[in-house]
Amino acid sequence: MTMVVYFYPCLVATIICFMLLPFLHISATEGNDVGFSVNLIRKNSSHHGHVLPALRRLMEMELSAMEKTVSPQSPIYAYLGHYLMEVSIGTPPFKIYGIADTGSDLTWTSCVPCNKCYKQRNPIFDPQKSTSYRNISCDSKLCHKLDTGVCSPQKHCNYTYAYASAAITQGVLAQETITLSSTKGESVPLKGIVFGCGHNNTGGFNDREMGIIGLGGGPVSFISQIGSSFGGKRFSQCLVPFHTDVSVSSKMSLGKGSEVSGKGVVSTPLVAKQDKTPYFVTLLGISVGNTYLHFNGSSSQSVEKGNVFLDSGTPPTILPTQLYDRLVAQVRSEVAMKPVTNDLDLGPQLCYRTKNNLRGPVLTAHFEGGDVKLLPTQTFVSPKDGVFCLGFTNTSSDGGVYGNFAQSNYLIGFDLDRQVVSFKPMDCTKHK
Repeated sequence: MTMVVYFYPCLVATIICFMLLPFLHISATEGNDVGFSVNLIRKNSSHHGHVLPALRRLMEMELSAMEKTVSPQSPIYAYLGHYLMEVSIGTPPFKIYGIADTGSDLTWTSCVPCNKCYKQRNPIFDPQKSTSYRNISCDSKLCHKLDTGVCSPQKHCNYTYAYASAAITQGVLAQETITLSSTKGESVPLKGIVFGCGHNNTGGFNDREMGIIGLGGGPVSFISQIGSSFGGKRFSQCLVPFHTDVSVSSKMSLGKGSEVSGKGVVSTPLVAKQDKTPYFVTLLGISVGNTYLHFNGSSSQSVEKGNVFLDSGTPPTILPTQLYDRLVAQVRSEVAMKPVTNDLDLGPQLCYRTKNNLRGPVLTAHFEGGDVKLLPTQTFVSPKDGVFCLGFTNTSSDGGVYGNFAQSNYLIGFDLDRQVVSFKPMDCTKHK
């Protein structure tokens, strides 16, 4: 069996997939509930219920003793359109770099033996060298938290997890200690985290990506497993824009202290659907300058609630073809330059030859609850020197994806307890 989730790693068939990739650090705020913050550093190349109460209590007991003295951190790196989160797994700790993905749940890494896996430049995790590794039995309730959990001849919980990009990971569902470093040089071990030990991983992954950190809203996601231990199921991110200097970091925060508030905040409700993983919100339309483009093409037609979801694992914003075509036509009419044509590398994208990014137009995403303005740094990206392309693409689906290019230079808070997403304009290169 396969589970298709809404995740587009750099496999969308456009050149814009070959672009951006930051790295994170995690620091915990002090107080009664520990929260994490994750720094995102650009680098040059690019589903059901809660975690078991016993696991939650164990994590709370371990963290309560250190919360007043330790600020946990975990580095994260940017590469080829993705944000790579650095964590350590196992005992002794083994560093892995996984795509920080709000569009999927399962956290997994490649494991030895990994004979049918994409090429990786870093060593692969060997579970036999970890004293804290535990296979999950197919009789365990944890096995059934993942829809694709099946029984192996050894009574282990095997899984298959497939993505909309056609990437697939197959392996054994297990529990491990995931360790985050701290600002004081101490370690914060999180025991019993459910993850996928992948032995057969294929798809359009690059050689620096060692797996995925699932940050979606489902029961096996990293957020769902640790959220209650850090003051609530909430997190925020501030992604640096494309072409930011590689030495500049931005921040992702988890738990208490990650709330987005203050002047200029726009909040939109999360829309609950049967699929608990994606963070669905309602997009009413998009403006190009002063021209409003209704999501459905006509203001007389009501917009379906939860018609797009926010996905840090997808670089471009993906729109239904009827809206995408109108958007491209309107942008083209407002840019006083001739688009690039007959460039096989760029395909059908709307691109312009220019040394520096375009001066306009400003796009506005009209969400239910408020408007989010997008400057050219958030809507045009450079796939190669001297060319800037509109960071959008199309789909035959009725819904869409709000990608990470458009999410840059906004502090975006996901509050799963209050079921709301908040946007605050921010220079993420200065957000510490």
